[in-house]
Amino acid sequence: MIIFADFDGTITQADVTDRILEEFAAPAWRDAEEAWVRGEIGSRECLARQMALVKASRAQLNALIDSVPLDPGALDFFRLARRWRTPVYVLSEGFDYVIRRVLRRCGPPGVRSEVGVFSSHLEFEGSALRVSFPYALPGCKHGCATCKPLIMRQAAQGRQPVLFVGDGLSDRFAVEAADTVFAKHVLLQYCLKRGIPCQRFETLANVTERLQQQLARRGLARRRMAALTPR
Repeated sequence: MIIFADFDGTITQADVTDRILEEFAAPAWRDAEEAWVRGEIGSRECLARQMALVKASRAQLNALIDSVPLDPGALDFFRLARRWRTPVYVLSEGFDYVIRRVLRRCGPPGVRSEVGVFSSHLEFEGSALRVSFPYALPGCKHGCATCKPLIMRQAAQGRQPVLFVGDGLSDRFAVEAADTVFAKHVLLQYCLKRGIPCQRFETLANVTERLQQQLARRGLARRRMAALTPR
């Protein structure tokens, strides 16, 4: 088993990028957002336009990031994966600086250091922010900031099943590369409208409960096979 999870609105209770834009960007950021929602531009172009409008110091950004609450089930979600030695990757069109800072709250260093992160990149240039997109797929017609399905296929390397947990419009392509999808909010509506099988969740506690059951069944099956193997 291998688990891939969205970040904004999945591991956190709010979209951190939206919070940054609402707090520190010029109002024109909403024009880019609307163009993306209408499908006129990809998320990579949308984020580049939006973040160019942000003016904030490192201290201001850190304070905002630290104010965003985690999903109430986040800690147990990561602890379960560690206990069962199940790889977890965070896939996000948001920014590595934000994600790494938030993951500091997800238990002891051993938990957060084992979580792989694939996302957009952010660094400071005075009061401005410079962004880049190391995991975008050149030439992709969707123009995504992070190509989630490509990363999933490369990272899985034959591991089965492949699980994806997400909530937003930016997750709609990731479901194509997953065997099991946990969805809420916009992603749930997207899956239901298109007949894509998914499991509804409200918090990561719901996902953890179902994963615990599934992992326990897999563990029992392995023990039974071991008992039947001649020595």
